[in-house]
Amino acid sequence: MVNFLALLSEFTAGDPMREGVLWTNLSRCEISRRLREMGTPASRHTVRKLLRKHGLGQRKARKKKSMGAHPDRNAQFENIARLKAEYLAAGEPVISIDTKKKELIGDFAREGHTHTQAPVETLDHDFPSAGQGKLIPHGIYDVARNEGTIHLNTSHDTSELCCDSIALWWQRQGREHYPHAKRLLILCDGGGSNAANRHVFKEAVQALAECLGLEIRIAHYPPYCSKHNPIEHRLFPHITRACQGVVFHTLDIAKQFMEKAKTTTGLKVTVDILTGIYETGKKCAADFIQNMRIVFDDFLPRWNYRALPQNR
Repeated sequence: MVNFLALLSEFTAGDPMREGVLWTNLSRCEISRRLREMGTPASRHTVRKLLRKHGLGQRKARKKKSMGAHPDRNAQFENIARLKAEYLAAGEPVISIDTKKKELIGDFAREGHTHTQAPVETLDHDFPSAGQGKLIPHGIYDVARNEGTIHLNTSHDTSELCCDSIALWWQRQGREHYPHAKRLLILCDGGGSNAANRHVFKEAVQALAECLGLEIRIAHYPPYCSKHNPIEHRLFPHITRACQGVVFHTLDIAKQFMEKAKTTTGLKVTVDILTGIYETGKKCAADFIQNMRIVFDDFLPRWNYRALPQNR
């Protein structure tokens, strides 16, 4: 017991914010081997009992701590809930958007297991130069219909790509399902291609409103709250599950497996390829701020605003 405690004292770390939360980076076999060298033979099973006795269990780190709470967090959540209820009651479309994790296209290993008749072998290093580019899956989740759409692109994740993805969804699904719609509510987080503080996104949304002839309302989730965006828990996890362990050799293979995502509650997923080429670093037009048809709400205007088409 003395040797066991002495060994752990050298290889045990703790949480500086929580007394009594300890862990060791040694495996049971390694502890057993070191104890034997110290003159105290102990099997792996004995080591397991000793670890339990001293409160050292095998655990995995969990992402549970919030990085912060914005003072207007609850107020914006209540506002989003009110807007969703209003639009859904009126039969107007409500969509949640985001870009899923980017993936390398090529002979690269991916997380998960598959049932195969032969071993699956991939490159031993994930160097992008050895592949065929990077897959960018932009997602749209129709809240009322429980339907997801993924648009795949291999260029760059920009505001222009985001709005082209929404336009394609409207042309192929939205217009059919909401033929009398005059407004569209878009729920999104506040960063990336749909950043709340970027005029280039607002310019792209303004162009989208003109193209679709719809009033487009944007409601951003507060900082550190993107996981509450419906697409994050109603679509993306099921896309991940459908593609577990599948090697994305080509864009078509990624499309084929993403389309298989389903749930017992009736989720349907459509996947299309967006062929546009999008440049990074673009800035909005010099006169956009003076001439924009963006109407900011009186309530939390940095997160809530509308883009009006020309005829409004």
